[in-house]
Amino acid sequence: MKLIACPDCHTQYDVAGMASGCTFDCRCGRTLEAIPPAVPTDALVRRCGACGAVARADADACDFCGSAIVQVVDPGSLICPECYARNLEDARFCIGCGVAFDPQALPSTLSDLRCPCCERWMTQREIGGLEIQECPKCHGLWAPEDRFDSLIERATRAARERQFSAEDAIAPRVDGGNPIESRVEYRRCPACDALMGRRNFQKRSGVIIDQCHEHGTWLDAHELERIAGFVLSGRAERASRVEAELQAARERDAAREAQFRLQLGSAESRADHSIFGPRRRISTVETIFDLLCSFLN
Repeated sequence: MKLIACPDCHTQYDVAGMASGCTFDCRCGRTLEAIPPAVPTDALVRRCGACGAVARADADACDFCGSAIVQVVDPGSLICPECYARNLEDARFCIGCGVAFDPQALPSTLSDLRCPCCERWMTQREIGGLEIQECPKCHGLWAPEDRFDSLIERATRAARERQFSAEDAIAPRVDGGNPIESRVEYRRCPACDALMGRRNFQKRSGVIIDQCHEHGTWLDAHELERIAGFVLSGRAERASRVEAELQAARERDAAREAQFRLQLGSAESRADHSIFGPRRRISTVETIFDLLCSFLN
C-alpha cells in the first residue's frame, strides 16, 4: 500500500496501482499527484499500530489492546503520508504521529446529484461493495432507497470486525444526542427536490436521518458510524424487541375492542327483537353493565 494525503482535507488515497506522476482530483477539489513519500524516516514508536493508543518507551506490547509493538520496521514498508514514518504493512495507525490509515477509493466521475446541505455536486463512492454518493465538502452520504439497509448492515459488520476481542470490544460512537434539542432543518431530496421526512433511526437511537420514501436516505457526516455503534451496543435489538411487543399489544387491544363492539351490537340487537314482540330498549350503559357482569362470572 502506497498512501498519499491531500494537504487540504487530509483525505488518504492508495496510489499503489497508479503510475507515478498521474494526477486526479481529491474529493475536496484539489488536484493531487500519485507520488508517495520518497524519504521515509525511522520514527520512535510513540503509538500502537493496531489501536493508536500511546505506547510506553521500549514497550513490546500495547497496554490498551495487547497487540505486539515492533520497535524496528523493515525498510520499504508502509510509509505514513503525514509524518513519513515507516510502519508495518498491516498497521492501522501510524506509530509516529498516530494518524489512522484510512485510504479512500480514488474519486470516479461526478454524480448527477447535488448535496442537499451545501449544493455541491456529489461524487460516487464505494463502501462495502455498495455504490453511493458522497459530498466532497460536508462528507454527507446519499444512499439510494434499495441500498440503505445493506449499507447499515455492512457498516456494522465492518465496525464489529475492527473490535479487538470480545473482552476489550470498542464500538464506534453511539451517542446521537437528544433529538428534541437539535435544530430542525428539513432538506430536499437530491433526486426529486421534495422535502424529505426526518426520522429517528429505529425510533430510539437519537440519530436523526433524512429520508425520501421514493428515492433514498441522507446521512450527515459520522451518522453512519453512530448508527453502527447503536446497533453494536445492542440497543437496536432491544428497540426492535420493544417495538414488536408494543405492536403486539396494540393488535391485542384492537382485537379485544372489536370483539367487545361485536358483543355490544349483538346484545343491543337481542334487546330490540323478541318473539313476544317489541321489548323495552335497553340503554347502552345497561348493556355494558350486563357484559361486564358476564365477563366477571
